[in-house]
Amino acid sequence: MENFILNCHKQVNAQLEKILPAAEGSAQRLYSAIRYSMFNGGKRIRPLLCFGGACAVGEIDENTVKIAASIEMMHAYSLVHDDLPAMDDDDLRRGKPACHIEYDEGTAILVGDALQSLAYQQLTELDDLDPAISLELIRLLTRGGGSQGMVSGQAIDLLATGKQIDLPQLVEMHRLKTAAMIESAVLMGAVGTGKADDSQLTALKAFSTAIGVAFQIQDDILDVESSTAELGKKQGSDAQSGKSTFTSLLGMESAQANVTELFENSLGSLESLGENADRLRSIANFIVTRNF
Repeated sequence: MENFILNCHKQVNAQLEKILPAAEGSAQRLYSAIRYSMFNGGKRIRPLLCFGGACAVGEIDENTVKIAASIEMMHAYSLVHDDLPAMDDDDLRRGKPACHIEYDEGTAILVGDALQSLAYQQLTELDDLDPAISLELIRLLTRGGGSQGMVSGQAIDLLATGKQIDLPQLVEMHRLKTAAMIESAVLMGAVGTGKADDSQLTALKAFSTAIGVAFQIQDDILDVESSTAELGKKQGSDAQSGKSTFTSLLGMESAQANVTELFENSLGSLESLGENADRLRSIANFIVTRNF
């Protein structure tokens, strides 16, 4: 598994180097900020899930790498905007100053704008792929990262800050904010091979939803149990911001039990895919056992 992770990181980072603008010219400050935000030590979980989705139904190829890079740029844009004062107002990201702190607020907004457009540009540069598949990939990224997914989740999060919400509302918020992009990552990896059938995609969608919510609950647990140094962002920030979390609503023990249950459900969803889904199983295990 370690070689799989290292290979994914190496290939995706190399692809990002190709598509990201060089930090030079009249817009050098913007381009420097884009690179700062993309190469700041991210875990590349979503590209890993994209690779895992491809392995589950076919093989990794050059298109898989480009799709994974597209997903990571969309994710990075969301983090840059999420850290802004008008959103979560976080000063740290992955142990370094957030983009708007290292540069400035206006530049950070433009970084997010640029990364989102670059993500879609990357999906127009796939090789020897049926146009219908290319359109489906764009649809999946739009659904996961837009108003049907992550953006709506962020909007709900903003409205819920400082208020008490119930568990169904919290689950729905994170199904949109976190799990939707995780679902897109897995499905895009599978669809991009050109070999995925409907039953396989149904199984992968069920896996993604379960592990996506588990991902967020584990984040909430770490926000309580971990440290700022381990997290790379301020520990306890959710409580200080007045956010409802799985730990605040359920308590630590129940939150941990929910992670375990969702993890088991995610693995159960992969049974029909056999050993081809072993990469996804390993990634899921990492998601629920990580400490950062």
